[in-house]
Amino acid sequence: MTSSRTSPGDGGSTGSAPWAAAWELLSPVTDAPARARGRTLQAALREAVRTGRLACGTRLPSSRELAADLGVSRGLVTEAYEQLTAEGYLRSGRGAGTWVGADVRAALPRARDLAPRSPGARADFVPGTPDLSLFPRAAWAAAQRGVLAELPHQALGYPDPRGLPRLRTALAELLARRRGVVADPERIVVVSGVAQATTLLGCVLRARGARTVGVEDPGSPEHGTLYAAAGLGTVALPLDEEGLAVGPLRDSGVRAVVTTPAHQFPSGIAYSARRRVELLDWARSVDGLVVEDDYDGDFRYDRAPVGSLQGLDPERVAYTGSVSKSLAPGLRLGWLLVPTSLAEEVVERKRTMDLGHPTIDQALFARFVERGDYDRQLRRCQRAYRERRDALVRALAEHFPGAEVSGIAAGLHVIAALPGRYGPLDRFLDRAAVAGVEVRGVARYGRVPDDGVRLVLGYAHLSPARIREGVEVLAAAVG
Repeated sequence: MTSSRTSPGDGGSTGSAPWAAAWELLSPVTDAPARARGRTLQAALREAVRTGRLACGTRLPSSRELAADLGVSRGLVTEAYEQLTAEGYLRSGRGAGTWVGADVRAALPRARDLAPRSPGARADFVPGTPDLSLFPRAAWAAAQRGVLAELPHQALGYPDPRGLPRLRTALAELLARRRGVVADPERIVVVSGVAQATTLLGCVLRARGARTVGVEDPGSPEHGTLYAAAGLGTVALPLDEEGLAVGPLRDSGVRAVVTTPAHQFPSGIAYSARRRVELLDWARSVDGLVVEDDYDGDFRYDRAPVGSLQGLDPERVAYTGSVSKSLAPGLRLGWLLVPTSLAEEVVERKRTMDLGHPTIDQALFARFVERGDYDRQLRRCQRAYRERRDALVRALAEHFPGAEVSGIAAGLHVIAALPGRYGPLDRFLDRAAVAGVEVRGVARYGRVPDDGVRLVLGYAHLSPARIREGVEVLAAAVG
């Protein structure tokens, strides 16, 4: 192949411009080992056609011309043309040459990754993300090897839509011991995280005639989105210092409400004992349902764990949780404990939704729980997150004198109420963004009083050093 040649087959033929544009795609042929050149040429031509670099109707150079330019045998090019003609990429006719087929469509763009990612800020205090580097790779790999060695062949068929009995039994023991749940394995459904649990409940409630569900305000924005996907509207219900305000709940007319009673998101409060009783009294009075989202219930630092609401009345509370904060959200593994009255409908909806959770993943997590690996992981995370919480509290005290920090006894985020001189909130957030610091105001999560700069600061995914650095940068930007 000589540099003076513009493109192979360049002799005034119709369609030579598109062929010239695709010429560089064939360059790997000249570098390929002799025995692989035929396959390489075929692959390069397919790719050129699929991506549209060789458009429909483009005339290819003759086999003699292309062979000379590539420095290969004419028979190799002829074979490539014949193979791609048989596959439909090319067409040819006696004396008419070889052309790109008219029925070929350019391939779609390459797959994009739409997973949520950190925006690359200097400091990212957005709540909701655990430290993924704490994932116990060695223990998980060992559990996987053990499961694959012991799992019988028949277990790889379609599973019980509720989940493997082995895992449901292990979860029942775990949740009763750690969270005070009344856990009957027959009413546990293994799900793809709290999101699927929410959707399942929404579908069942909608089928029963419900049209709206109550949600905490402020609260997790995902609750409204997920129930909307199930055809339900949401009614925002205010909080007070003890939890969800029962008066507005009664006046709303809803018969189902979603709560985070162990560590309300985002306020960080734990529902008082009195409010828990009042909430269950409401549910009984309207024949209603309380959904308990125990999203970070395993992480308690300065107080004894708050038991689940479900333990007080398992027939009025549907309890859900997952490993998203304790292991990794990418595992898509969680659980839903449902009242007896809803169990059959939820299980049937789960069956029609996905025919059950992946068997190997379930068996792996069951083994992980049974052997004590999950308890060890929780202790490891708790030590790390307590250290990071303490680093954040100290940094805020040093760089934001007068700041009031709350919600620190549990969970993976805190609420920081800054002195009035840092307001208004919009200006504070703008200055933080310019400095490369990602923060969220409490107001982002619902209706809150206009009382200055109140921030929701996540810390679990940041090292103590990064926390200190981030708070220092934030203080310099807004001071």
